[in-house]
Amino acid sequence: MLPFHIDQYSPFTVKKTVLSNTSYNCAFEEGKIKISLLCPRIYCLNGCYLKLDHDFESKTDVVKMRYCGIEDGCDLYTCTVSPCTGLYYFYFTALCDGKEYTVESCGDEKHGRITEEYPDKFQLMIYKTEYTPVKWFSDGAMYHIFVDRFCRSDRKIPVRDDAVMINDWYGGKVEYAEYPGQPLKNNTFFGGDLYGICSKLDYLSSLGITTLYLSPVFKAYSNHKYDTGDYTAIDEMFGGQKAFKKLVKEAHSRNMKIILDGVFNHTGDDSIYFNKYKKYDSCGAYNGKESPYYSWYDFSEYPDKYRSWWGISILPSLNHTRSSLREFLCGENGVIRYWLRQGADGWRLDVADELPEDLLFDIKKAADAEKPGSLVIGEVWEDASNKIAYSSRRHYFSGKALDGVMNYPLRNAVISYSKYGDECAMNYALTILSRHYPQYSLLNTMNFLGTHDTERILTVLGGEDAANASGSQLSEMRMTPEQLKEGKKRLRFAFALLACCPGVPCIYYGDEAGCEGYRDPFNRRPYPWGKEDTELVEYFKNILKMRKKHKALRGGKTDVVYAENGVLVFRRYIGNHGVLCIFNGNQYNKCVYVGGEKLMLDGMSFTLKEYAERNK
Repeated sequence: MLPFHIDQYSPFTVKKTVLSNTSYNCAFEEGKIKISLLCPRIYCLNGCYLKLDHDFESKTDVVKMRYCGIEDGCDLYTCTVSPCTGLYYFYFTALCDGKEYTVESCGDEKHGRITEEYPDKFQLMIYKTEYTPVKWFSDGAMYHIFVDRFCRSDRKIPVRDDAVMINDWYGGKVEYAEYPGQPLKNNTFFGGDLYGICSKLDYLSSLGITTLYLSPVFKAYSNHKYDTGDYTAIDEMFGGQKAFKKLVKEAHSRNMKIILDGVFNHTGDDSIYFNKYKKYDSCGAYNGKESPYYSWYDFSEYPDKYRSWWGISILPSLNHTRSSLREFLCGENGVIRYWLRQGADGWRLDVADELPEDLLFDIKKAADAEKPGSLVIGEVWEDASNKIAYSSRRHYFSGKALDGVMNYPLRNAVISYSKYGDECAMNYALTILSRHYPQYSLLNTMNFLGTHDTERILTVLGGEDAANASGSQLSEMRMTPEQLKEGKKRLRFAFALLACCPGVPCIYYGDEAGCEGYRDPFNRRPYPWGKEDTELVEYFKNILKMRKKHKALRGGKTDVVYAENGVLVFRRYIGNHGVLCIFNGNQYNKCVYVGGEKLMLDGMSFTLKEYAERNK
């Protein structure tokens, strides 16, 4: 059976070009939206209706579509709707010979098919016109630093009595558990600090970095600091407040911004707020019910049974319904505003989908009030436009919650294409993201190949599968020269692809230097200063220069033009000007015809072609 073809667009922004058909998009600013259904003439329809469901209320609008003649050999039906801001889903009913048929989505937001089951629906998001990208972020590139492992300064930094220092920066082994989930102290340190970051700012600037995203820097017991001990103090082993002030000053002098990691879902049990081990003089929630922090936590049997993050007792969860906690985080002198006042430029929110949505609104409101133009990014692992967390729809892109999110869907697709030649995964990701995400948030997505939570990208692309290996095995595993060669080839391809996609490319420290490593903590080894893969560093630098050169790569819309046989072609464009991004994910050379021009691409390579169209 021939498929229906869905063409959804705003009449005010649609463009016809010689490079592709109509420009499709499913996230729109407020206004009139024209929705069209092109149906193969073989069906001989007698009529068609749009059924538009409001996600935020139990309501369905039924709109009769108008027959508008023949287009591309299909019967064309159109209607115009003016929905208010929010998330919608729709499908069609088609009339043929007195029978009613349901037309559902094929899953790509572009094509439909007849079904007799409950339909898979198309998605439509409407957002307010005043929301725009945070331009200093979308125009640049980001660098993700795990502070303890990036660079150790020559300053004398105080070391806690309960911390274990590893003095061998290059050969020291990271602390690990045999298998995920086993207890781990995480109290071993290599000594990276904020002064060390300051000493490498010129290197980062030469690389093309404009935003530094720091793993948590607040006082905490562990080396990763996701067990916050004191939100108001920079950890002494990172250099304290003095080092932070220096980093802010030095970074800003180089036009670099600083993003802090906000862990507001839970604290550490070894914190001033919980104080399980009585290391603080104040009365923590664990020490007595008279504690000012007692109401911040949920105890089932006081004091030893309490709600914690994923049942991990060292990470007691916070109760965000408490007004004193809200004031502490988002008030006039709260954590959000205080650190922006101290020079930070934004926040990345850890486990954002586990935070109440009204707290996200409060955080964004506080950040905007304190520093207009600041950035709030959320950790979301799925499609953030329709995310349901804890049985509740999230509205991250309402403009009141988040400026952007971490782009795990794109990462997964880039890996599938770079490692397996699966251009369909990239086609789907680019198509869905550009249709589901508002343009302002799409340009503010944090696009990455690796983080502190994932295996090193070089290992993913070139190493052997070691998912079931023990910690002791992984600590000794290294890639062979052949694996390294193949992994680097794929990594170069993957980073070039990432830099061409909508959103901000983010480098996890050391990925550009050729770092390898399996799951946490082997992905958190120290940066190999003086032993970097200099050719790889230079390649990353050139790719970021390429992105900076082309305005359309930093702020343009996105359309996939072609995706078959290992070849992916998509365009980034602003108005009638843009760039064609042409990638060959095959291991062998491939001949590609673009606009009548013959191009020969080597295996695992790409090229860009600028274009400009005449106004029509």
